[in-house]
Amino acid sequence: MTPVNPPPLDRTSPPQRTTSELAEGVRVRVLHAVYGDPRAAAELVPLLTDRQSAGLDPLPTEPSALAPGLLRSHRAEIRALPDDTRLLLLLAAADQYPVATHAFLRAVAAVRLDTRPLEAAEAAGIAQTGAGGVVFRDAWTRIAAYETGSPADRRDVHRLLARVLHGAGETPRRSWHRGAGALGPSARLAAELRAAAEQARTAGQLTLTRALLERAATLSPAPSEQSRLRARAATAAWHSGDSDRARRLAATTRPDDGLTGLFALRAGNATEAFDALLTAVVESSDGEGSRGSGNGLPDAPKRLRGAGPGEGGPGGDVGGIRGRGGAGAAGRREQGGAALRRPAEAADGAGVQADRRAVSAGSTPHGMGAVRGRAAFDSAPGPHLLARATEAAIYTGDLRRCREAAVVAGRLGIGAPGTLGGLVAAFEGRYEDARGLFEAAAGRCGPGGDPTVLVHAGIAALMLGDHTRAATATVRAAASARARGAAATVAQALELRAYADFWTGRPQAGAATAMDALRQAYATGQDNGACHLQAALAMFAAVTGDAATCRERAATARSYALARGLGLPAALAQWALAFLDLADGRFAGASARLRALAGFGPGHGHRAIRHLATPHYVEAAVRTGDTRVALAAHADYHRWASAVRSTDDLALSARCRALLTPGDQAVEHYRTALDLHAQGDRDFERARTELLFGSALRRLHRRTEARDRLYSALEAFEYFGAPHCAAQARAELRALGAPATPARGRTDDPATRLTAQQLLIARMAADGATNREIAARLALSPRTIDHHLRGVFSRLGIRSRIDLVRLLADGGRAQ
Repeated sequence: MTPVNPPPLDRTSPPQRTTSELAEGVRVRVLHAVYGDPRAAAELVPLLTDRQSAGLDPLPTEPSALAPGLLRSHRAEIRALPDDTRLLLLLAAADQYPVATHAFLRAVAAVRLDTRPLEAAEAAGIAQTGAGGVVFRDAWTRIAAYETGSPADRRDVHRLLARVLHGAGETPRRSWHRGAGALGPSARLAAELRAAAEQARTAGQLTLTRALLERAATLSPAPSEQSRLRARAATAAWHSGDSDRARRLAATTRPDDGLTGLFALRAGNATEAFDALLTAVVESSDGEGSRGSGNGLPDAPKRLRGAGPGEGGPGGDVGGIRGRGGAGAAGRREQGGAALRRPAEAADGAGVQADRRAVSAGSTPHGMGAVRGRAAFDSAPGPHLLARATEAAIYTGDLRRCREAAVVAGRLGIGAPGTLGGLVAAFEGRYEDARGLFEAAAGRCGPGGDPTVLVHAGIAALMLGDHTRAATATVRAAASARARGAAATVAQALELRAYADFWTGRPQAGAATAMDALRQAYATGQDNGACHLQAALAMFAAVTGDAATCRERAATARSYALARGLGLPAALAQWALAFLDLADGRFAGASARLRALAGFGPGHGHRAIRHLATPHYVEAAVRTGDTRVALAAHADYHRWASAVRSTDDLALSARCRALLTPGDQAVEHYRTALDLHAQGDRDFERARTELLFGSALRRLHRRTEARDRLYSALEAFEYFGAPHCAAQARAELRALGAPATPARGRTDDPATRLTAQQLLIARMAADGATNREIAARLALSPRTIDHHLRGVFSRLGIRSRIDLVRLLADGGRAQ
């Protein structure tokens, strides 16, 4: 029965989602989308769908969908201004939005406009005038000034701006305004915009390239041409760092395996990315790339079409070779898979040895693998797609699939990156062949090169243990990408830089670089790259003894990586936890983690990380008395070190042999290791070798030399900011009966009593930042920040933030 007086309905609305509740990657993208305006972010977040909030769907890109309320209020302000003022603001806004063309002052002079009405805008606080033109209060005011104008007025101002842009190099911007001032579809204008887009791409102006291609698609009368231009615009948007716009544009085109693979490589399932990219390679060999987005070039003779320098994936255009009949990777997997299986299956017969010889020599028909690779790489989409497929195999850890890609490349006559052949040879145990291929790839790290080539040079250098060259290649890759406007590539190059920083003993500098790259990866929608960087930051935290940060970042990286089959970051995070255990003296835990890492397959582990972690596994296994597996692991590690002739790897191999050798016989192996370390650049590992050597000498009662080695290790660990390793050295010195010297520096300076991470957090807190604000800046949780601050208060002997402010101020004056 219905009650006579039913209770009132609950009309309260559910609690609205806030920015702080979003995942880190989505939060950074939201702030990036709204130009960093917290008011717009607060308005946008409740409007997001659940899938957008989870990072599964792209965010809105149109201003009216991002912050409708904020725009309405700004438009109302502008409508209250005099007509002449609004017209001048419209002209200034059209000159700046969506791309800057720097023609306002020339336009004003050309038609002799009176600029005194702008005083009303200044009085209202909407804009200010300066020597360079009009400066709006913020980005949303500029957008509102543009959208307040009528369509006819907008067209008029665009035509005026186009008329005054006639200088050298201004053709793309002039064409943009001509296109924006058009009344309707025009094949002639669409062709002009296409040509202008290519000029802008060559000049490294990818945002302008995207705008020109998108406008060309709007003006093109042919639906098929519209789809092709939008696909190319999506490619330009992705490489410029606008991932949300790229995904929305791609959704309006015919399915494109190249784009699908590129998106999945950097923000999805890497196994699916490999399949899509290899399917696109097969299709590109049939000459169908001319209808796709992959080349990023205007219509040209088919033999000249290709991925020019500065397009593709991280550095070259792999935007998506168009598939047959409009079916994408998902809808055409059976057909594409058959095309991939045919060359791979053929290799099971007499062709295996021929393919192996081609991979070993790096001499595919286009000569990509060795000396003549540059021309092949720059002149066709296939090599860029293969480079992306290689990266997908590296991400998953399924290096067997590199063999599949190499076979496809050989059958189709497509030049492949040297890293692909090197990985195939290394996986098959042909280490000498691998070294030659990696040397050829690593040698292509000259300044100003194609970012993709430079990224792969960095990968090859890392495989060879040449971390100085790896650092050079990755820094140049990032610089080249910035010069070409390829913001999406910068974070990827810095992912690899983290390895070089780790091995060369620069944990603080490496962590700072990785933090910057992490923000860039999130802002550009590259969540897979961000996951890899989280794992790298976990390793840096392990080196510096920051256990809480290490565990948090490793957990974040592993949970994301395991869900998407990313074996590389999952394995790196596991290694970071094992290294933390090893440095803290938990040898059984370190041994168990690294032994488990050896058993993980693709998607969970990674053969290269397992190999790099071998010296640490041997150390942990020896400490726990489990040397049987360690002996086999060291044998394979030594064979690789001998093949690539890396002094650093040979030094670590000698250290492993010393650990596995009992008594006095180990001494000479330690001396050999230190002699080799002196020729290399892994200074942190050299300090660990000295620590282990000093400990062995102490047990052999060679007190004088043991003390010297331990003091040397202690000094190095303090320099590197690794307090837990320094604590091990001090413990050995105390066991020796020698004084454990305090850390270098002023003992009254609080900075000498804190780790690098603690000092950074302490200074932010002293500047007035809340725990939540510090967490947002460092991409950590507020709980971790609270843990760090408790450690700061404990080490400094204080109880409040007021004491912290006073103590840091006193320390600064003392310095």
